[in-house]
Amino acid sequence: MPVLLPRDHWQRVIDRLDPVEDRQEIGRILALHEFPWDVQQALSFALFRTYAVPSIGRLLFDTGQFTTDTQKRHDDTVLILESVVEHGLESDEGRQAVRRMNQMHGSYDISNDDMRYVLATFVVMPVRWVNDYGYRELRPHEITGMTEYYRRLGALMGIKDLPEDFLGFRRLLDDYEAEHFTFDPKSRAVGDATLELLVSFYPRPLARSVHLFSRALMDDPLLEAFGYRKPPRLVVALSRGALRLRGRLLSRLPSRRRPSYARDLARVKSYPNGHLVERLGTFPATMPSGDVAA
Repeated sequence: MPVLLPRDHWQRVIDRLDPVEDRQEIGRILALHEFPWDVQQALSFALFRTYAVPSIGRLLFDTGQFTTDTQKRHDDTVLILESVVEHGLESDEGRQAVRRMNQMHGSYDISNDDMRYVLATFVVMPVRWVNDYGYRELRPHEITGMTEYYRRLGALMGIKDLPEDFLGFRRLLDDYEAEHFTFDPKSRAVGDATLELLVSFYPRPLARSVHLFSRALMDDPLLEAFGYRKPPRLVVALSRGALRLRGRLLSRLPSRRRPSYARDLARVKSYPNGHLVERLGTFPATMPSGDVAA
């Protein structure tokens, strides 16, 4: 029987790492060992937020992919991002996954500002989620490592004028949402399709409850941008309290020894026989090479 790892095992491992030089290892530990479920949920909600920016929501609606093949788009995103985390940004596998992202993004007219904002949600939302609902808060050392990880990813994606630190990304996200969040019927359609997919992960009798629970985790500006009804205060308190209770219970358990991969989850089901990263995502008729930046 394997020896159980103490709860602070991975914290002590991270303490020995440099937040800049070892950004990939810090990101991998946090995403696959310390907070796998929390990071997965946070990134899902991060992407969901981006749909409330009309220039992003309309583009996704017009591709048809996010309303007609929502499951596959969800799975493709999860698997591409996980490949980068698992293998590292500088590995052949990681570069291949980034190249696949660049090929898809390069097929559409996406502004650098929108790309910077999407990246900012990846930096900021996991920190906010873990600090609110994780078994412990992230420490400055870890936040710096995560920020440096995504700064490198942004550079490989060719995104210009990236913030220098976490506070810069947080300001970018908050300011961009304050300026751009507004209702758009196409954005709403993409949001509705995504919520319907989320609800489908659970038994049908729970559909209304899962939908209500999901809205209870959304802040007021996001609810208003999608035109969603705000849940009652009691529902919000109970929903968020349940997540915090989960965090407290996890704090009493040993650390995860084996990494937790999203590809092993039942909700990722588009590729039951395995997948190749280079075949994930969309393939418009005209597609650039998508080379990653140096």
